[in-house]
Amino acid sequence: MTNRAELETINMERRNALKTGGGLGLLTMFGLFGLLHSRAALAEWNKTAFSSKSMDEALTALNAASPENSADAIKLTVPEIAENGSVVPVTVVCNLPKVEQISIFVDKNPNVLAATFTIPQGTEGLVTTRVKMGQTANVVALVKADGKFYRTAREVKVTAGGCGG
Repeated sequence: MTNRAELETINMERRNALKTGGGLGLLTMFGLFGLLHSRAALAEWNKTAFSSKSMDEALTALNAASPENSADAIKLTVPEIAENGSVVPVTVVCNLPKVEQISIFVDKNPNVLAATFTIPQGTEGLVTTRVKMGQTANVVALVKADGKFYRTAREVKVTAGGCGG
């Protein structure tokens, strides 16, 4: 027969084993979630669009070959003159319903697609960021709303380029 001290030792060992096993299970679960989350993020990244050298190529890669011009529904705020092309502020506000995506292009940059944002359902269609511009160019805002693409553009004059070669 085992004494009380031995039973206590066995119970403590069992508890420690359960704690360790439970902790490892949680770590495994979090690791799998992180791995799946990273793969989902990579799946959304459109390498072809971001490496495009022309507007037409980038629009085609985003399945937006002929977006509708819509300066009324999309407000693009950029400076008329950018003193420093390496930090040009850009704000896009869209009042269209069901905004799904907002992308920003700089038509004379080596890679024309500067940024793209996936907008969660029920979220306001607004993004603000900074882009690099190597020279005076058009900044284009492309909005995907309810499955359709819309665009607007404004020229920004750059006095000191930000895309050094």
